[in-house]
Amino acid sequence: MKIVRIILAIIVLALSACLLITENFEFMPYSMLFLGAIMLVTGLAELQKDRKGFWGYMSLVVSSFLFYVSIQGFF
Repeated sequence: MKIVRIILAIIVLALSACLLITENFEFMPYSMLFLGAIMLVTGLAELQKDRKGFWGYMSLVVSSFLFYVSIQGFF
């Protein structure tokens, strides 16, 4: 899970840097999609550690919201 989070974080950082440098925001839904994937993986990792507190569930809620926003950006 840690390797997946690192790979997704690198993808999000690269996309965000590209968006800021070029000021072309047509790849913003992809950035939001990968950000939602990071939040989903983080939430699942927290729930697997048997720390079923606020942040594990909140990460899942935020990831579902980010997936919704990215899907709306595609259409």
